[in-house]
Amino acid sequence: MSRGGGPLEDELQQRARAAAEAAYCPYSQFPVGAAVETDQGVFVGCNVENASYGLSICAERVAIFAALAGGARRLTRLAVCCAKASDADPPGTRMPCGACRQVMAEFMESDCPVFVAGAGVWRIADLLPQAFQLENSSFLTRGTTSEMRTEKGDDDAG
Repeated sequence: MSRGGGPLEDELQQRARAAAEAAYCPYSQFPVGAAVETDQGVFVGCNVENASYGLSICAERVAIFAALAGGARRLTRLAVCCAKASDADPPGTRMPCGACRQVMAEFMESDCPVFVAGAGVWRIADLLPQAFQLENSSFLTRGTTSEMRTEKGDDDAG
């Protein structure tokens, strides 16, 4: 972990902070925004809660899934901002949850930086060492879905 703070990090953090403004969080009152830099540009996400708590989704996963849906195949950096966190809150209250860490490990290289406002800069490998992985399941080694279909001979599929 490092403290970071360069101009590129600041710009990505600003995008994450702006994304938090769109959060739907009537239950926790804890808006979170995320911004992921990719080969297709920057994609943002915010947390969206649901009365059935298990159906809620975190900002980090919204940003990553939006990037994938937008055609991104190389995710290089991620910023997270808990907009209402106070300086007195411990860094652990700002960190990505386990599900988000697993999704990051699936779609980002292990040395990609994750900028967590108020907590520092972490590599994916530091956030989730020994991430769960099925044999040959990593998005990073499989390529795009169209490449996978071609390899299987399913050119006419979907």
